[in-house]
Amino acid sequence: MAATPIHVLSVVSEIFPFVKTGGLADVAGALPAALAPESVRTVTLIPGYPDVMAALRDASPILAVDDLFGGPARLLHGRAKHLELIVIDAPHLYDRPGNPYVSADGRDWPDNAIRFGALGLMAARLGAGEVPAFRPDVLHAHDWQAGLSAAYLRYRFERRPRTVMTVHNLAFQGLFPASLLSALALPPAAFSINGVEFHGEIGFLKAGLALSDWITTVSPTYAAEIRTREFGMGLDGLLRGRTERLSGILNGIDDTVWNPARDPLIAANFDARRIAPRIANKAVLKKRMGLATDDALLFGVVSRLTWQKGLDMLVEVLPTLLATGSQLVVLGSGERNLQQAFLDAARIHPGRVACVIGYDEELAHLIQAGADALLMPSRYEPCGLSQMCALRYGTVPVVSHVGGLADTVIDCNDMAIAEGVGTGIQFRPTIGMLEAAVLRATALWRNGKVWRRVQRNAMRADVSWRRSARRYATLYRTLMAERRK
Repeated sequence: MAATPIHVLSVVSEIFPFVKTGGLADVAGALPAALAPESVRTVTLIPGYPDVMAALRDASPILAVDDLFGGPARLLHGRAKHLELIVIDAPHLYDRPGNPYVSADGRDWPDNAIRFGALGLMAARLGAGEVPAFRPDVLHAHDWQAGLSAAYLRYRFERRPRTVMTVHNLAFQGLFPASLLSALALPPAAFSINGVEFHGEIGFLKAGLALSDWITTVSPTYAAEIRTREFGMGLDGLLRGRTERLSGILNGIDDTVWNPARDPLIAANFDARRIAPRIANKAVLKKRMGLATDDALLFGVVSRLTWQKGLDMLVEVLPTLLATGSQLVVLGSGERNLQQAFLDAARIHPGRVACVIGYDEELAHLIQAGADALLMPSRYEPCGLSQMCALRYGTVPVVSHVGGLADTVIDCNDMAIAEGVGTGIQFRPTIGMLEAAVLRATALWRNGKVWRRVQRNAMRADVSWRRSARRYATLYRTLMAERRK
C-alpha cells in the first residue's frame, strides 16, 4: 500500500542554486528531491531576493498582503529548477543586492529582525491555512531566520500544522531588542521564558526551540554536544529539558551534483573502480593555482575562514606542513585577519601555498577532485558538507573529532587500516593534534597502496540524502500520528 502523502512547508532564508552563503542553502536545495520518494511533497518558502525573483518562472500570486511590516507584499507560487517554491515578493524587505544578511560593508542589515520576522509570519499564515490550495501537514523551519514561525503559530493562530525546528548552527541565534516585540506583531504574552524571551532580548532561534513540536539538528554527535555547556551556546538548559523531542539527523549531499564520474566542472572524470584519471585533476589544479609541479602531497581547504573552522590553527601548523614537502591550496572567505594570513603565506611561499579569497563553485569542485587530502580543523562542526564531498571524490578528509565530522569519517587507525574500513584521519581540535594529523596524513600518503585503499573506501561511503530522508519522513509521520491520538 502506498504511503499517505505528506505536505511539508520548508521555511528557509537561502537555497541553492539561487542564493547561498553556507551549507543551509545546500540542504534546502537537495532535501526536497530526496524526500519525494518517501511520498513527501516539499514546498519551500523563501524571501524574494533579486536572484530568486529572476529565477522564478510562470509564478502565480496566491496571497496578497496590504502591509507586511511597512509595505505591500505578495506570495508567489511557482517552480525554479527542480524546486517548488512560494516566494515572498516584498521589495521593501528583500530587493537588495548581494548577501541576504549583510550590506556591502559587511554589517547586518539594520532591519533584519523585521525582514526575517516577515518570513516567520508568512510561514505561519501558510501553516494556518490562509491559502486553501496548500495546507501543510508539517511546517519545517530552518535556523534562526525561520525561528519565529512557531511563535506566530502559537500566539496568533488556532489552526497549526506540526512543527519541526532544525538547527544548522547553534552559534547563530537571531537576538534582537525586546522593544521590537510590537513591531514584530507579537503579543506581550509572547515575551516570556517559555516564549521568545532570551536574557531580556527576543531570541528567534530560542523561540523555535521552545515552541516547536520537535527539534532536529544536523548530526547525532552535534545533537549530543549542544546539550552541554561547552557547545550549548547558552541554550543547553532548554535543550536538555527537551531531550525527548530532540534528534540528530545527519545531512547528506546531492550526489548527482557531487559525482566525480559525471562532474562537468572537473578536468577528468573518475570513480572508485577507475581512480587513475584523478591525477589529471591534480595537474590542472596545480597549474591553475600556480603550484609547483613536483610530486607532493596537496592539502586542500574549502571553507569559511573563521575561528570556528579552526583555520587560525592551520596558520600555526603551516610551517610543519611545508616542512614535510607538502603543498596547500585554500578557497574561502571570512575573518579579515585569516584572509590576510593565507594571502601572506601564498606570497611568502610561492609554488607551495595558493589562496583564493571568495567562493568559486568550479574551483571548489576542482579542489575536491584534485587535492589529495582535505583539511577541516573545526573547533565545532554541526555537520559539515565539505568532508562528504571529499569522501565522494577520494580526497582523504583530515578532520576534527567533533559534530558531523566525527559521524562521517572513519579514522585510519591501525585497526581500521587492518580491517580495510578507514576513510580519513580524525584528531582533537588543538594545534598539537592538528600538527600530528598532518604528519599522519603525510606518512599515510607515502604508502601509496594503503592511500589508494583509503581513497576507495571513502568513495564507496554513502553520503547521499537517502537514509536521512527516510528518517525525516518517519519523523513527519510520527508527529502527524501524535495529532490523531
